[in-house]
Amino acid sequence: MRSVSGAEGGGGAMAVNYSAKEEADGHPSGGVGVPGGGAGGGGAGGAVKTRKPDNTAFKQQRLPAWQPILTAGTVLPAFFIIGLIFIPIGIGIFVTSNNIREYEIDYTGTEPSSPCNKCLNVSWDSTPPCTCTINFTLEHSFESNVFMYYGLSNFYQNHRRYVKSRDDSQLNGDNSSLLNPSKECEPYRTNEDKPIAPCGAIANSMFNDTLELYRIDNDTRTPITLIKKGIAWWTDKNVKFRNPTGDGNNLTALFQGTTKPVNWPKPVYMLDSEPDNNGFINEDFIVWMRTAALPTFRKLYRLIERKNNLQPTLQAGNYSLEIAYNYPVHSFDGRKRMILSTISWMGGKNPFLGIAYITVGSICFFLGVVLLIIHHKYGNRNTSADIPN
Repeated sequence: MRSVSGAEGGGGAMAVNYSAKEEADGHPSGGVGVPGGGAGGGGAGGAVKTRKPDNTAFKQQRLPAWQPILTAGTVLPAFFIIGLIFIPIGIGIFVTSNNIREYEIDYTGTEPSSPCNKCLNVSWDSTPPCTCTINFTLEHSFESNVFMYYGLSNFYQNHRRYVKSRDDSQLNGDNSSLLNPSKECEPYRTNEDKPIAPCGAIANSMFNDTLELYRIDNDTRTPITLIKKGIAWWTDKNVKFRNPTGDGNNLTALFQGTTKPVNWPKPVYMLDSEPDNNGFINEDFIVWMRTAALPTFRKLYRLIERKNNLQPTLQAGNYSLEIAYNYPVHSFDGRKRMILSTISWMGGKNPFLGIAYITVGSICFFLGVVLLIIHHKYGNRNTSADIPN
């Protein structure tokens, strides 16, 4: 074979090989075929562009890796440890959830025997409002602070158009958005050529039943103090929702030129008599504007604080719930509820988390026992085939 070591006619040697380091780094030196290189490698050539990654551990995928080897000595303890940890945690959460007191009243009025049946077909603009009273008995005392909720069923607040039907700039007190709401609020953007404040379908469908609670003792009705402040998130009350700004604090003047939502009986600046709970910063309104993810939901309505440590917040006994029935739900087969509940360190009553922990822990412990039996019975057996002589 002919050696490629020189050129015909005694010309200079033409180097065609690269050093190992240059090949690894992807940067060959100048030579034949290198742009800018002189004849015989005499001139310094420019670096050749290459798509080859640098010779580093990261780019060449040579980083150290760890892969577990699953054996009976590692898998079986893992199953037993998970089971022994999850089962006690689940039992503790489940017991804590069951210790939470909760009482629920459905006052929709679909049953003919219900005191609220007469209010079933109420409309948004019913005047005067329909009222009904439901008597009930608490079998057990509510020791700690009590939270009163209203609950709705078959109400889809998670509908896309419904969720988008609001103007956050208007709710944040922007004066220009107050008089020129976002088009996302259609068809509840304007009414009678005036901008609606607050605009949108969420605000237009605000829950407006009035609930009052009384304790009955020897035919004497004692009203239970219901606290209407402190039910909204701090960030909503102080950051996301603000009233318009202007000269003075007269909300009637600040909302001049706007009109109330179609289904509201009164404008937004008349929601409450207290200035720090009126207008866009009304806490009932703020709670409603935080839409629910599921069609059956509850929202915080009032707080009942414990007065002293010697007596429970709500003693066992007879009570009555008086309802100003303003919110129609019969047209979409919805239901309305009033819920009284205490809370614990894990929140409200919800046994699902405890049941989930107990289930996962039990399954892991059961699998550990089954695999231990299999390993004890078949693990030491010689699996090699016997070779006949």
